[in-house]
Amino acid sequence: MATSTPTTSKSAAKKAANPAAKETAVALNEKPAMPVQEKQKKPKKIAEAKKPVSVQNPVEADKPAKVKKPKLVRDSFTIPKDEYLVIDSLKQRSAKLGQPMKKSELLRAGIKVLNSLDDGQLKQALDAVPAIKTGRPKVAK
Repeated sequence: MATSTPTTSKSAAKKAANPAAKETAVALNEKPAMPVQEKQKKPKKIAEAKKPVSVQNPVEADKPAKVKKPKLVRDSFTIPKDEYLVIDSLKQRSAKLGQPMKKSELLRAGIKVLNSLDDGQLKQALDAVPAIKTGRPKVAK
C-alpha cells in the first residue's frame, strides 16, 4: 500500500516506457571528453613565432661602426664681467672669420689651447688670471 506522488509515478513510467530518452538524459549529464590531440598541444611562444631572419645586406656590411657621442656634463661658474665681455668679442671675431661659435665652444677651444702649452707657458697664463670668490653673488636688496 505504498502511495506515491503523481509526479513521481509519471516520470518513472516515462523512463521505463522510453529507453532512448534514458540514454539521451545520461548523455546530457556527461561532460564531453576532450580529444587527446588538443590536450597535448602546447601554446607557441611569441618569441619563437617571430624570430628575425638574419640576412646580411652587403651595403650594411660596408658601413663604418657608429661613433658614440661623448657624455656631456653641465656646470656653472662665476666669471668677472670684463672677461665675460671678452667671450662676446671672441664670438664676433669668429663670426667674421666665417665660423660662428657658441660660448661653450669658445671655452672648449680655450681649454684645448691651454692643454697644448708647455708647463712654463701654462704657469704664465694661470698667473694672468686673478682668483675670485666662488659661489653665487649676493643679491642687493
